[in-house]
Amino acid sequence: MSYQLDSDSSKENITLFVRQFSSAKKTKAAVILVTGGPGESGASMYSQLETIRRSFPDTDIFIPDHRGTGFSTRICAAEEAVESAGGARLEGAEWGSCFASMHQEAKRTRQFSITNAAHDLDKLIALVHAENTQRPIYLYGVSYGTQLILRLFQLDIKIGVASVKGVILDSLVPMQTAETWDLTHRSHVVDMIGRKVLAECDADKKCHAMMETPSEQVLVQLLRQLQGHPELLTKIPGKNLKLFLGRLLDFPILRDRIPYLIKDLANGQENELKKVLVQMEKAYSVLGDFPQLAPSIPLVSTINGSENNLRPTLTEAQLHQEEEELLFTDAIPGLMLDMTLPKYEKDTYYGKEPQRFPPTLVLMGDMDPKTHFDGAVEHVQALRKNGMVRIVKVKRAPHFIAMFAPECFSQSTRAFITGKLKHDRVCEL
Repeated sequence: MSYQLDSDSSKENITLFVRQFSSAKKTKAAVILVTGGPGESGASMYSQLETIRRSFPDTDIFIPDHRGTGFSTRICAAEEAVESAGGARLEGAEWGSCFASMHQEAKRTRQFSITNAAHDLDKLIALVHAENTQRPIYLYGVSYGTQLILRLFQLDIKIGVASVKGVILDSLVPMQTAETWDLTHRSHVVDMIGRKVLAECDADKKCHAMMETPSEQVLVQLLRQLQGHPELLTKIPGKNLKLFLGRLLDFPILRDRIPYLIKDLANGQENELKKVLVQMEKAYSVLGDFPQLAPSIPLVSTINGSENNLRPTLTEAQLHQEEEELLFTDAIPGLMLDMTLPKYEKDTYYGKEPQRFPPTLVLMGDMDPKTHFDGAVEHVQALRKNGMVRIVKVKRAPHFIAMFAPECFSQSTRAFITGKLKHDRVCEL
């Protein structure tokens, strides 16, 4: 898709890259996959094609790159080009030249908004519908993709509501004005899940016997020890144990090793750390190696700074004080500080919910360290005032159900699209 984008000095065509995977059999439907971020390209979904095909039998699959990501028009075209010095990822001097161009072309930068991306999605739906008017269309979104889809159904348009038969929201974001769950509080969410992991260890005879003392106590003592001996952190990625432990919560196979890692480090050993680092590399490699896979930091900064930050005046000192007593943390709150890049004005859709939308399925893990289960439940309750929403709770699942609980995802999605999902459900990881 291609159309004009206004900049400060001229007009240019904005190109939206869409990849289509056609059904091998007679097509029964179409599904558009809306990826997360903001900043992730459609390539982050390529590794999940087998699960999507199993969940949507005989369906044509469309995977767009959001504006600002992948092979679509980028905010910093030269610096984020796949053939540039750092590839799609900013590297070295590219950071300075990219951010300078974002200020110089501030009008252009501000057009990379959630609402404009929702209009892009509407245009894609119209094209998919026109290609085959008899084919029902479904939308699947994960994480930020759920926010983008909900924005779509706020727009004053007809095609988005009329042509979409159903919506699947994977790892639903909280309501936009829910301060408890906003991005500057991400470390608190991560800490809740991390402490839950430690509590599970204490309740398990084998794990508790290995730890010998309560898990939280072992971790608190370890963190105090590291404060006095920072040289011991040299083997920890990023030299920050709290952040490293927070990252492990994203993968069940790594999350389950956290108590053993803590115990090993407390005893001055590195064997478990070496094993975890090998497992972590394997876990990330599942996403594949695509040239456009790297997330767009300029887009993340623009969108989050403009309308996903409920505490824009938060200081580094305040954040440090808030996170001092936490045992697990996340990098996102720190990235939200002092965001001086151009921001767009919040529009009339900010903080509101759609008044009309198709039947919707929400899939949530109760150990999601990014979009907390309780925040999703609050959001579902708000959405139910205006439409039919079913929620499937996946026990012990983290963020991104399609990836980490594919059987639960496929079973629930098939039941939903065939009209057999009549009530909320609980599913085991």
